[in-house]
Amino acid sequence: MEPNFEQITAQARTAARELLDAAGLSPGDIFVVGCSSSEVLGGHIGKASSREAAEAVFSGIYPLLRERDVYLAAQCCEHLNRALVIEQECAQRYGYEPVCVVPQPKAGGSFATQAWQTFARPATVERIRAHAGLDVGGTLIGMHLREVAVPVRLSLDHIGQAILLCARTRPKFIGGSRAVYE
Repeated sequence: MEPNFEQITAQARTAARELLDAAGLSPGDIFVVGCSSSEVLGGHIGKASSREAAEAVFSGIYPLLRERDVYLAAQCCEHLNRALVIEQECAQRYGYEPVCVVPQPKAGGSFATQAWQTFARPATVERIRAHAGLDVGGTLIGMHLREVAVPVRLSLDHIGQAILLCARTRPKFIGGSRAVYE
């Protein structure tokens, strides 16, 4: 069966919009996306990278983030130790130190490659602390979320053939039984 890239873009847009609404992100916050283009097309993660599938997912997510002035962090695959592609402005704002690597479809992944090619001034960093994120296809974005991650259920649980998991983050609750929280 031929992939329906328009449907994949629409699913990615819906997922991003719903998570943005649930997370209540502010301008300048970071939204991490890990995306296995292989899984989107029904393959096994890391085995059948697809530039077309990655572009379809990216096209559904990135414009929404730009409209809300939220930074996209595109997680690379395990071959680059799950490094992230972000805008240089984001790296400077948060004090993230760039590393010297440019993602490729087979070493970094197609989604990260798409981000590198689209961003005005891309940078690759080893780690971030994102405010929310989409995990498309079991890419394990948890290591890049702030410390208290809260699962978010959306109206859909797949993008293409890939399972979709989402999270927002919140500040820690501290202080015990006498503490008062907002």
